[in-house]
Amino acid sequence: MGHSGNRGNATFGIVQVLRLGLVQACLGGLVVLMTSTLNRVMVVELALPALLPGVLVALHYAVQISRPRMGWGSDVGGRRTPWIVGGMAVLAAGAVLASASVAWMETQRAAGVALAFVAFVLIGLGVAACGTTLLVLLAKRVPAQRRGAAATTVWVMMILGFAVTAGTAGRFLDPYSPARLLAVTGVVAAIAVVVTWLATWRLEGPATGTAEGSPAAAPAPGPDRGAFIAALREVWADPPARRFTLFIFVSMLAYSAQDLILEPFAGSLFGFTPGQSTQLSGVQHGGVLLGMLAAAAAGGRWRGRALGSLPAWTAGGCIASCVALGGLVLAAVAGPGYPLQANVFLLGVANGAFAVSAIGSMMRLAGEGPPSREGVRIGLWGAAQAIAFALGGLVGTGASDLAHQLLSSPAMAYAAVFGAESLLFLWAAWLAFSPAPGNRPRRPGRRHAAPDREPAVVLDHAVWRVVQ
Repeated sequence: MGHSGNRGNATFGIVQVLRLGLVQACLGGLVVLMTSTLNRVMVVELALPALLPGVLVALHYAVQISRPRMGWGSDVGGRRTPWIVGGMAVLAAGAVLASASVAWMETQRAAGVALAFVAFVLIGLGVAACGTTLLVLLAKRVPAQRRGAAATTVWVMMILGFAVTAGTAGRFLDPYSPARLLAVTGVVAAIAVVVTWLATWRLEGPATGTAEGSPAAAPAPGPDRGAFIAALREVWADPPARRFTLFIFVSMLAYSAQDLILEPFAGSLFGFTPGQSTQLSGVQHGGVLLGMLAAAAAGGRWRGRALGSLPAWTAGGCIASCVALGGLVLAAVAGPGYPLQANVFLLGVANGAFAVSAIGSMMRLAGEGPPSREGVRIGLWGAAQAIAFALGGLVGTGASDLAHQLLSSPAMAYAAVFGAESLLFLWAAWLAFSPAPGNRPRRPGRRHAAPDREPAVVLDHAVWRVVQ
């Protein structure tokens, strides 16, 4: 097995990537059980407002703003495995508490809802700790030319975790009872923790923080919070990292905003039944999988040459997503005669290509800049994604409701929302492919403002005042 340059750490091959993929599959399985099954039980069996599970899911995303802090903690300690296993344990505990809260809602509604809020905070913290540090470990140990393929492998296994958990748990949940729900969740949670522990056993090796010049190699410059803020400020000051953070937010906002309005769009304008609209979602996810595989294959070597760079595939996927959403605008205008399924499949392919390429770019950028800041960088990008997903559903559905009120035709309302999302993807493509301000070559003879007077730096100072 090879070694990662002067770091002295063994690089990961396919076996190690598959082991981490098992962890991601367990993470995905627990999350889908919480966001899908419990959602249905609250709304259907308990006849609670759909707003409640919506707020709980948004809460678990909002809590993930803690991702940079989780990544920094793993940077300081020099090891990621304790954070991966510990995060999965917290996620599993939150999942069991969430199921218990749903059972409690049948007799003590207020107490059950209060417990659900605590449970979903734990779920968000567990996902933040486990998911962030898993990506950091991949970024540090997978060779650069194989990171796209590694990202695809891990994400495909997460999708498989969705499918296997949903299918298997669904069989054991019938006929539904609160006790059965709690038992099934407990078994899935226990399996997830055990598999995570076994998959990471002796995978990482000893701590590397001191050898790599991490904060563990020297006394912290101040209190714990002060050291973390300093590390986060250091990462934010790097133009490529800052620009990629904005790219993640914009692209994931566009990606998630379409999720909750695609099926209602198919039902209201194309007459799809609930079963047909669910199948349409399956068509889209099939396209996502194909797009991921295509981007990963293109990122490898073909007759000695790579078929495009990661930024090119990322920007290309965003542009293709923009075009596909433009097709949905045409679908809204054309009506039932339009080939909706083909358009949605192409949208999925484009989404998958940009997503896996962006993950590869993220793992590449994680190793650049200041040493031993990989966790903070990936945590910052994970927080941007979580905030985008928390806002995406609200923005998508809210924009749809507003457009329906302002525009007389439902078709025009949907067209306006899809058009706005396509423009977001176009902006994301520009962010992905254009150089960061700090990397632009200066033209001879051109006068430049002082660095601390440039608009981008002034904006950064304003952002930091808000963050702190």
